[in-house]
Amino acid sequence: MARKRGSGPPPRDIARNRRAFHDYEITDRLEAGLVLVGSEVKGLRERGAAIAEAYVVVRRGEAWLVGAHIAEYPSSPEGHDPVRTRKLLLHRREIERLAVDLSQKGLSVVPLRLYFKDGRAKLELGIGRGRAYHDKRQAIRERDDRREAE
Repeated sequence: MARKRGSGPPPRDIARNRRAFHDYEITDRLEAGLVLVGSEVKGLRERGAAIAEAYVVVRRGEAWLVGAHIAEYPSSPEGHDPVRTRKLLLHRREIERLAVDLSQKGLSVVPLRLYFKDGRAKLELGIGRGRAYHDKRQAIRERDDRREAE
């Protein structure tokens, strides 16, 4: 009997970008697939990745992840460049929406988390507006107030 897609264990996080929630006010989220080579998938499973410095750009109707670091898999003969630019798999409408959002002043598309879902690497993207320094301090104050109230 074939297993239904979507059933099974919950997605396992590989990397999180906690800094994004501090630096940006995230207004919307969407999920994207990644075009990876075999050694990158092995590297994700074994060693993980870093997406804190990564960002998304749209060029010629395609979305690209720039600056993400995927660890090399040591026993892989072909290897890969750990910080190469990787293509994101999104529907055309989603890419067009990202292009519109990126063209607006102050909006950015940042990766929030990288995870495996049904054996495939997925990237959760956040569309957000950059916070000013005083907004960051206010967010920290609100978070501390919530903690004290609990």
